Amino acid sequence: MGRGYTVEESVEKYLTSLSAAAGSCKTGLLIGQCSAQKDFVVLAVKTPHRESEGASDSRRVLGPLDDIDADWVAEHARQVSRMLPGGVNVLGLFLITPPELSKEAQNKLKGLIFAVDKCISKSRLWDLSEDDVTDRVTLHICSKTRKAICKTYDVKDPKCSAKPADWKYLSCISSSWPVLTCSVKVDLQIPVTESSSEKCMKHGLGRWAKQIEAGLCLINGRPASDDSELLSGSKKSTKMSQQALQVQILVTEEDPVQRCSAVVQASSGSVHVRGTVHCRAYIHTNKPRTRHAAQAIKRDVVNTVSNRVEMLLEDLQMNEGGPASEQQDLPRRVFAPLPGSGLTVCDYMFPDETAADVAERLKEMLDWESAEEDIDTSVESPADEGRDDGAAQDVPIESMTEPVKQQKTSQYYAGVAVAAAVALLATATSLLYLNE
Repeated sequence: MGRGYTVEESVEKYLTSLSAAAGSCKTGLLIGQCSAQKDFVVLAVKTPHRESEGASDSRRVLGPLDDIDADWVAEHARQVSRMLPGGVNVLGLFLITPPELSKEAQNKLKGLIFAVDKCISKSRLWDLSEDDVTDRVTLHICSKTRKAICKTYDVKDPKCSAKPADWKYLSCISSSWPVLTCSVKVDLQIPVTESSSEKCMKHGLGRWAKQIEAGLCLINGRPASDDSELLSGSKKSTKMSQQALQVQILVTEEDPVQRCSAVVQASSGSVHVRGTVHCRAYIHTNKPRTRHAAQAIKRDVVNTVSNRVEMLLEDLQMNEGGPASEQQDLPRRVFAPLPGSGLTVCDYMFPDETAADVAERLKEMLDWESAEEDIDTSVESPADEGRDDGAAQDVPIESMTEPVKQQKTSQYYAGVAVAAAVALLATATSLLYLNE
């Protein structure tokens, strides 16, 4: 028997509202959370039109399925995955086609699902665990009959065959999902070289990510390393109120064995990432375990920092870089409620942006209208609020490049870059400031 998918009724309404033009197809993402027994789909989002679409009809002679750009679908999935809190992921894809393309649709969906997984996994800094589900869901919908066929593919096996899956709609499945929150203090110094600065950044962040993964997670003051149930008491009702859980993650210094194996490495400068970030994760109510909740919040910690660094590098590239030595503010995290659920999604706001810019991106990426006043921009304070004086304090996440003084040979002892423990404190305040 295949996997089971419990789906929010709002997803059914959204999919029903989508109509592809005659002879054309429409694609989109399915978003939710996995568990050992079944998965939960809480959101469906159509793939936005590409700016260049409609400029040429040369590709359309190949047919509607050939006109689907796998790279564009995968890029949309990558952008959307940045907007998801811990525990919520892109689970798969839907494809709406005319009835005459039903047979070819499955082959197209298989190619798309592998392209999406490859694109999202490329920048991931954490490793999959034995508990992670690698099945991804595809939903094919006939535009005329509205008949839906649900199948799954194991994205870790390129030669896998499609497996049938059960697709069932229910209401309010995520309204009572517990939310875990914490604030994370980050202070990293990463050596970089002129030839491969992005590679150096990813390597440095990867070392820090392993520290976060190995850290001790406290949920409401209790260790979350065992297999005990996260929610105490009797079986929960799907209409129960949402619980808010405070998290701390205690991280020790780098493993002494790794420090002993340090190597000498030439360096042209360094990037200093420091500040405090707000982290958030959701966990389903189907007998969740504390270790699964700990994993979800830790991954959100890693994702939100790496996403911001990645976004800053992309921004600098688009603007043809900047001065070699200067301070750059990383974008701060803002949240917006997901309609019809107890969940929120996030976006990242650069210093020169406003809530209106965030609302526009939510419309483009997630296909829903969000009022500016509903966007919570208060969880992380603007960068300039933390720069009154030189006193030790929480500052917004920043990236600072410190060029090495001109000398014959520049050296850096890799393995001792992270000197201080990172303490994740259960507080609501968050300032982000990145030194570059």
